[in-house]
Amino acid sequence: MPITNAYGQDKKLLKELDAVIRESVRYQNDKYASIEKLKPSITQYTYAGNQVALLATYTTLFRTYRSFQYDSAYLYLDKAKQLATVIHANDTLSDLQIEEGFILMSAGLFKEGLDVLESIDVSALDTIQSFKYYNTKARTYFDLAAYTDDDRFSIQYVQKGNTLLNKAIAFTDKDSPEYWSSIALRYLMIRDWDNAHKSFTYWLDNFELSPEAYAIATSSLAYVYEMTGDKDKQMNYLIKAAITDIKHGIKETVALQNLAIILYDKNDVARAYTYISQAMEDASFYNARHRKLTISSILPIIEEAQLMQMEQQKSKLSFVVVILGVLAVLSVVLLLVLIKQLKEKNASRSMLEASNQKLQELNRDLHEVDSIKQEYIAYFLKTSSSLLNKIDSMQKIAHQKVIVNRTSELLKSLRKYNVKNERAFLFQQFDEVFLQLFPSFITRYNELFSEENRIVIAEGKGMNTEVRIFALYRLGVQDSQQVAEFLDLSVNTIYSYKARVKAKSLYKEDFEAKIMEIKQL
Repeated sequence: MPITNAYGQDKKLLKELDAVIRESVRYQNDKYASIEKLKPSITQYTYAGNQVALLATYTTLFRTYRSFQYDSAYLYLDKAKQLATVIHANDTLSDLQIEEGFILMSAGLFKEGLDVLESIDVSALDTIQSFKYYNTKARTYFDLAAYTDDDRFSIQYVQKGNTLLNKAIAFTDKDSPEYWSSIALRYLMIRDWDNAHKSFTYWLDNFELSPEAYAIATSSLAYVYEMTGDKDKQMNYLIKAAITDIKHGIKETVALQNLAIILYDKNDVARAYTYISQAMEDASFYNARHRKLTISSILPIIEEAQLMQMEQQKSKLSFVVVILGVLAVLSVVLLLVLIKQLKEKNASRSMLEASNQKLQELNRDLHEVDSIKQEYIAYFLKTSSSLLNKIDSMQKIAHQKVIVNRTSELLKSLRKYNVKNERAFLFQQFDEVFLQLFPSFITRYNELFSEENRIVIAEGKGMNTEVRIFALYRLGVQDSQQVAEFLDLSVNTIYSYKARVKAKSLYKEDFEAKIMEIKQL
């Protein structure tokens, strides 16, 4: 993906994010690996009857899954709640109920989250729990307002959230990270951008934040910069948030989604499509319903723009192919002129006709391959370039010899070009390209025969004539006359090969259909 000058200082960060996205599966597997290390403790503490340690393990697993995968997180949350109830761990149970409200909110289940929070006896909570309770409830209303996106309801939700957030702040110390994260959020929600910026920056610069908290702080600062018109800093902080999210397996996030929209506006459609696709993959992995719904409204727009760009690129490629075709025709015309000149100088008629025939066959073969598979364009360019070099060499030698009237030396020079060797080289190249397109062709072909009738191709050797006939058939070259011309055989010989092969096959009636069923990998 090209990075234009429009990104300024963010070029390096975008390259880093691209690399991180390419490695996203590895980071996800690292997260799974850290989780798997915790699971053996479940069996150990269950057999030991250590319910306190088992409860701690369930709680740790829940919190590890919390921003990674909703369904698994809720599974261990439910186990922890049940065990906490059995052993009367009331403080832990209260913590788990508050965190249940948070994870339900993260999954877009706002009503269910609020129902859980409403069921908690607030009077029984300590100071820390009270902060978490009111903070979680406030965030639920804020997220509900953003999801609703309708001033008839969202303003009321924001007002309720601010009231609850003020209650949460009352339970914090002014020197604590909880205070600064909450006060920054309050300024953000009342649209006091200057104080929101100062508060989020203070929180970010003065405390050792967890990856989740760092991603929230940078995403929030990006939103502040968006609202104040600083698009460059908005993108900078979104990139930082997205990198943190992916590296630490945080799937419940909005950074990539918002970044994709910015890139789309900058006409970086390919990168925008990659980012929005990754965002949808993360939202689906986590099972964040509200995130999936939001991304679903954006993805088709970016996807359509990506398809349009691809069509434009395809049109440009088609134009290049046409130009190459015109150049190929001009090359043939030049060759015919050269042949006419050589004939007029009493050059060997048979050698010239053989060379012309060889060139026409190569040109026709290249054109057929190009029309079947786009991958054969490279093959066409390579063969044509080699052929033109040979013709150029022949032309130079011919002109020199004709000018000095050295006809015998001219004939000697022309005999250096051996049609048989050139044809063998052509088949070798055809085999290589075909087997790159259909690497399982030989294996699938052999499955159509009994064990004793299967072929074995030595390493480094190409296909034999029988296999090559049906390789051509698989590519769509099914006219026996065309196959015969390409392989330099008679039509009757091709028929004989086909009949002999089908006679040995396990599928005599529908052998060709079985050949066409062989798919590319």
